[in-house]
Amino acid sequence: MSFELRDHQVKALKRMRNGCILNGSVGSGKSVTALAYFFTKVCGGSLETMTREIQKPLYIITTATKRDKKEWPMECIIFGLEEERDVKIDSWNNIGKYTKVSGAFFIFDEQRATGNGPWVKAFLSIASKNQWILLSATPGDNFMDYCPVFLANGFYRNRTDFIRQHVIYKQYVKYRAVDRYVNVKKLYYFRDKILVPMEYDRDVEYHHYDVIAPFPSALYKATMKTRWNPFTNEPFVNAAELCYALRRLCNSDERRVQMVGNIIKDHQKVIIFYNFTYEADLLIGLCKRIGVPVARWDGVKHEPIPTTARWAYILQYAAGDSGWNCIETDTIIFYSQNYSYKSTVQAAGRIDRLNTPFTDLYYYHVRSKSGIDNAIHRALAQKKEFNEKKYFKRI
Repeated sequence: MSFELRDHQVKALKRMRNGCILNGSVGSGKSVTALAYFFTKVCGGSLETMTREIQKPLYIITTATKRDKKEWPMECIIFGLEEERDVKIDSWNNIGKYTKVSGAFFIFDEQRATGNGPWVKAFLSIASKNQWILLSATPGDNFMDYCPVFLANGFYRNRTDFIRQHVIYKQYVKYRAVDRYVNVKKLYYFRDKILVPMEYDRDVEYHHYDVIAPFPSALYKATMKTRWNPFTNEPFVNAAELCYALRRLCNSDERRVQMVGNIIKDHQKVIIFYNFTYEADLLIGLCKRIGVPVARWDGVKHEPIPTTARWAYILQYAAGDSGWNCIETDTIIFYSQNYSYKSTVQAAGRIDRLNTPFTDLYYYHVRSKSGIDNAIHRALAQKKEFNEKKYFKRI
């Protein structure tokens, strides 16, 4: 019995080391490559004989969705690793339970070690006593995102040391914000030292379409001017409430729904990503009107994909942007934009897998020309996250 990696996985495996970030696009085979690293480099195993010399404890910290979907156990079984007996798989929410573990190997799946919260503190504690690697399609948008991994690799004594050497903060602002980084050659050197790219050529073409939908401009302008909520008939309490109402005006416009209906009719099977519950209700109602079988996956309902010849599957970003994959369709419709660039990339990757049978993948990005939609679109185009408070300060 033997197992053979693909060429791009073999190249990445040769470059991997303890404390690295395996950086591959969604669906590139990072999990199998990570397990191959553990099996061969950490345990002294052979992929030709599928035997290993060292029986080292393995822990995998992943998203709650991936843990519950049992994706990792299916990959582990390739290497003869069984859950509970050989490997413990848990979510980032429970990372604090493993801070006392030592002498083991950890795979941290879907980069969550950013900032300075409890997850990062637990990550640093684990990294100091164990061998580990990180897996991520979007490892960091700026150098502050890499700070915890730099600390775990021993490049800096602590966060204060990193900030003292490299960070210049903006002055005269209410909230602390980075103005610029200094001594960046050192930062690039450290980043390149830990980042292991998984580069591979695929015979797949990506087709992205911007679908510009109408919106109720008069009511939108009135809502902005009066700061009066048309849904509750009350004044807005804060920026978040105003933002939600403006987006609802745009996203619930019947003309937008009809445009999405036309896209659904042009494809046999589609996945539709949405943000808010009212959007799911509109989409389900649409599918029923046009006679397309529909199912949904959100924080509560985890319905199976219909077995019919054509279908629409409604996915909430927060519940399905990672850890849920489908190679039965070549089309994703983004009914509304998500604030997070990383979440959008992860969502697009649900159909972009190594084993997809399709050579063309289609992505429809639905948005209006409203101020709020344009601002979110600009943030995503710059690979940033949209910030409601900053947006309303500028207008």
